[in-house]
Amino acid sequence: MNNFLFSSWESLFRTAGIGLLSYFALIVMLRLTGNRTLSQMNSFDFIVTIALGSTLSSGMMNKNIPLADTLVGLLLLISLQWIITKLAVKSNMVNRLVKSRPVLVFYKDFFFEEQMKKVRVNKDEILASIRQDGLSSMDEVEAVVLETNGKLSSIPKNTTQDGGYKQESLLQGVEGFH
Repeated sequence: MNNFLFSSWESLFRTAGIGLLSYFALIVMLRLTGNRTLSQMNSFDFIVTIALGSTLSSGMMNKNIPLADTLVGLLLLISLQWIITKLAVKSNMVNRLVKSRPVLVFYKDFFFEEQMKKVRVNKDEILASIRQDGLSSMDEVEAVVLETNGKLSSIPKNTTQDGGYKQESLLQGVEGFH
């Protein structure tokens, strides 16, 4: 109980110093790996972000972990994320391993109940997403897709002169579409 509120000035300076240096090193590493690391996250990116935070926190708070070890841990996680995302762009197999596919949950006036259960989305969430996308009626909606980053995207109807739809090309590769 001696160190409950305060252990030593050395401990405070170490935490502040390691935290400051690790923080700026992390920013530099993230900037060097490009915008992809900081973009809207899918589950793979989210996991890497949590691991980065845990590594940074451990390095700051654990007196037995030197700054160099913390920086190597951060660099390793960022490098692996960069390599995996590069491979995912080049290989469909790697892409399928690290990312989920977008899922069709609504199409042409029909809610895909089985798909909705599978991805744990309900009608209220779909309707809220449609409203947020600025659409005022279900008659305006061609499709709603749960994207790989967990966001719902509404695709408005856009009829051609012959009354057909032009939006189906946006649904290529979406699970549940033909």
